[in-house]
Amino acid sequence: MPDNHTSSEQIAAAAESIRRAYAGSVPAQWVRDVIAPTDSANAYSIQHANTKQWLSEGRRVVGHKIGLTSLKVQRQLGVDRPDFGVLFADMACADGEEIPVSRLRRPRMEAEVGLVVGRTLPHPDLTLAELMSAVEYVVPAIEVVDTRYESWKITLADTIADNASSGLFVIGGKPVKLEQIDLASATMTLALGGNLVSEGSGRECMGHPLRAALWLARTLAALGSPLQPGHLVMTGALGPMADLPAQGPDSDVECDIFGLGTVRCRFVGGESQ
Repeated sequence: MPDNHTSSEQIAAAAESIRRAYAGSVPAQWVRDVIAPTDSANAYSIQHANTKQWLSEGRRVVGHKIGLTSLKVQRQLGVDRPDFGVLFADMACADGEEIPVSRLRRPRMEAEVGLVVGRTLPHPDLTLAELMSAVEYVVPAIEVVDTRYESWKITLADTIADNASSGLFVIGGKPVKLEQIDLASATMTLALGGNLVSEGSGRECMGHPLRAALWLARTLAALGSPLQPGHLVMTGALGPMADLPAQGPDSDVECDIFGLGTVRCRFVGGESQ
C-alpha cells in the first residue's frame, strides 16, 4: 500500500515509467502502487512532470481535454469525478485521416464536442456568460483515448498521471458558432465499421458541455495556467467509450452530432502496440 509521504523521487520515477511506456511495448507501472488511488494532487504532479519534460523536448500545447464527464464513463472506470489532461499538437489528426493503429496501445473512442476559445481566460471565478462570449466556435470531435498501463482497470490516480488517458484527437473541419446550436440537446451517434457502438447527448457531459468547459477553465486559471487564444477544449464524452479492436481489418469511425455535423477517421495497420 502507498504511504502518505510520496517523495519527489517517487513522483519522478512514476513519470519516467509512463514516458517509457509511450516509447516501447512495456506498460507503465501502476501509479496506484506509489500513491493512493484517489490522490489527485500527486497524480497531477506526475502529469505535470511529464508535461514539463515533453515541452523541453519540443512538444507544443494546443489545448486541454476533460475526462470522466459522463456518468456512464465514470461507471466504466469506477471513478466519481472529472479530470483533465494536456493536448499536444502531435496528437491532432485531420478529419478523415488514416491513423496507424501502431501509434496506440489499448485504444478506445469517445464522441465529444470540441470548442476553441478566442482569448485568455485568467479568472478562477469565470462566469458562464464570459466563457460563452470567449468561444470562437464548436466542432464535432473524436477522442481516441489510450492507456499506458497493462489494462483499463485504472483508478483516478492512474488516469490523471497518464495525462488523463489521452491518445489522439480528431476534429471536424466545419466550425459552428455557439449560438447556432443547443449543445445540451444535441444527440450523438458513434459508429465503427458502419455499426453503432455508442450514442448519447450533450446532457451526458456534466449536464452540458459548457458546464464541463467552465469547470476546466476555472481549474486551469486557479492553477496559473489559463486557457489561451486558439486553445481547443475537448469537453468530454457524450456517451460510453467504445473499444477499437486491437487487431483486425482497417476500421472506419464516424461521429455524428446533430447540429454540429460529422467527423471521421480510419484506423489502419491492424495491430496496436
